[in-house]
This record gives sequence, C-alpha cells and structure tokens, in this order.
Amino acid sequence: MFKMNKVMTASLTAVLALGALVPVVDAGAASVKTASKSYQTSKTKSATTYAKKMLKANKDGLTSKAQIFSKSAYPTTGAAAGYSDFLLGLKKQGYKFTTSQKKLIKKNLVVSSKSDPAVLANAIIGLQAIGVNPTKYTPAGAKKSMNLVSTLYKKSMNKQTVNVQSTTLIAVSSNKTFKKPSKAAFSKSSLSLKIAKNQQSNKGWAYNNTVASVDSDTTAVAVNALAMGKSKNKTVTAAATAGRSYLKKAVYKSGAFGYTYNGKENANANSTAEAIMGLATTKAAFKTINKTALTSGQTATPLRAMLSYVKSDGTVKDAFSMTLAYGQVSVAASAAHNGTYTSKLVYTFK
Repeated sequence: MFKMNKVMTASLTAVLALGALVPVVDAGAASVKTASKSYQTSKTKSATTYAKKMLKANKDGLTSKAQIFSKSAYPTTGAAAGYSDFLLGLKKQGYKFTTSQKKLIKKNLVVSSKSDPAVLANAIIGLQAIGVNPTKYTPAGAKKSMNLVSTLYKKSMNKQTVNVQSTTLIAVSSNKTFKKPSKAAFSKSSLSLKIAKNQQSNKGWAYNNTVASVDSDTTAVAVNALAMGKSKNKTVTAAATAGRSYLKKAVYKSGAFGYTYNGKENANANSTAEAIMGLATTKAAFKTINKTALTSGQTATPLRAMLSYVKSDGTVKDAFSMTLAYGQVSVAASAAHNGTYTSKLVYTFK
C-alpha cells in the first residue's frame, strides 16, 4: 500500500471501483487475455519464494548491500521504510513469521511521537501484518508502550500530500477496534472529505495537487482510501465515482497501468498492482480485474498484465525495489481473491 516519503510520492502503496461500469462487448474485449488460476498460482509462488529468501538474508534482492530492516541503512525509519506491503504480502500468501523475524523488525522499527504520518501509517499496517498490536507497541529501548494509532490521529493533515493523507486514512481504517482519541486532529470523515476536495479537474489526484501531475497511482490510492473510510458524504462518494472513471480511461491497451512521460507510456507492475487493489473495492469494478476489459481493444486483464512482470526467478521486471515490488504485487494478487469478490478490502485486518 504503501510508499514511504520519496517512494510514496512516486507511487508506495491503487484503485478503483468503476462505478456503474458497463462491460465492453466488442471483439477486442472478447479476446482479452486473462490470468488462469494455475498462472496466478505459479507467478505468486515464484515471487513469494524469492521474497522469503530476501527476508531470510535481510536483503533487498536487487541491491544486495541493502538490509531491508536496518537502522543504519534507514536511520529515520528503519523497518518502517515502506515495508508494510512486503510484510502484508507475505502474510496474505500464508507466511508465518518466526519469533526471531518479529524481533528483528521490532528492534529496527524507528517510530516515536515525532515520526512523520507516513512512517506511523506504514508501521501500523506492517505491525498488524506480523501479528503485533500497534496500539500497544513498545519501541526498541523504550520502557513504556505507545499507541501508534492515537499518535497518528494527532498529526495534522492540512499540509500533507494526498498520498500521505490517503495512506493515513487507510491505516486508521484498517481495524475496526481502532479508536479516535479525544484530541484528534482529524476524523475519518473529515480526512475523507479533505482527500475528495483535493481531486483535480480531470477527476484524478496528484501528489502535488496540480492537474498536470495527476497519475493513476495517486488516484488509485485515493480511491482505495475513500473506500476504506466508508464516508457517506455525497462529495466523497461523488469523488470516488469520478476517480474510478479517470482510472477506467487510464488503463493501457496492454491491460497494465503506469505513467506517461514525454508522450511515452511507462507501464509497470507497481502501478498495475495499485489499480487492481482499487478495482477490488466494488463488485462491479472487481469484474475488470480478470474477467472483462475496461476499454475496447484491451489485450489482457490488469491481473494478467501485472503477473506477466514476475520473472521465472521470482523477481519483478524493471522493479526499482524488490521489497516494494513484491509487496504490492502480492497484496494485489490477494485482492483478486481468485476471482471471488469480497467486501473485506485487502488492507482490512478486523
């Protein structure tokens, strides 16, 4: 879900539910290539096998000198540096974290009352993924526990990017047992409305709130967050519907998502994964993940397109970071639920 700081704005993290999407029925749609269950199993197994090796060696995979859970490598974030999806992806694939692995993560998790909202949000998701309660977390070297959820709620969202706002909303909405403190700086409803009002004139969202920078990644995360927030405010629901319309048009003919720079399409696994997570948010949109096309002439479904980036050795083609790539691909594959829709979104724990 989530991309931290630099990674987050580059998005860190999705997307959509294509409202009242009408299935395309032309010849192009009829021939759209889907991901069979065996194809899904083979690809996710290869990726997860590689991820397990990364976890065992505490390495990034592509940059072998990097330790994925290291205060020395990431002094301001440690194990909170964007690994929520990596940990959640493993959990979704049935992985059981050992006691020593949990200790490694907890020992290197850099969080405090001064942490940025993005760091806290990622820590909340990552800790839940390994079975640790973020509302009763004792930081390494500390004598007292702290409630990361309450700490996050007290952070102002006024000057944060829409990516941080969206990630925060997803984190505080991820568990129904989470309580908003009395002195909270925001509520799920107010944050949902703030995100909705940051929507641009073309119905997408941008990391810097300018229409020229709107992209499918940021739009996808925003729509996913609004779905998690469950606000019934008409402005919010209208924004989510409009965001889904933007994403419907953003899919490439290959079925993948990405970004366009200097007129050139740059499709990638991460952007496609974000879109799949959003498409899983409504029953109507869920069909476009691996059953029907979003647009005429589309050659493959988003799920098929995303999994095609997973190579035989389990690495993800053109990935900037295998930690982030595995996490997002794995979580997105889980959101597809083998073709069966569920109203329990992929970042929901309870």
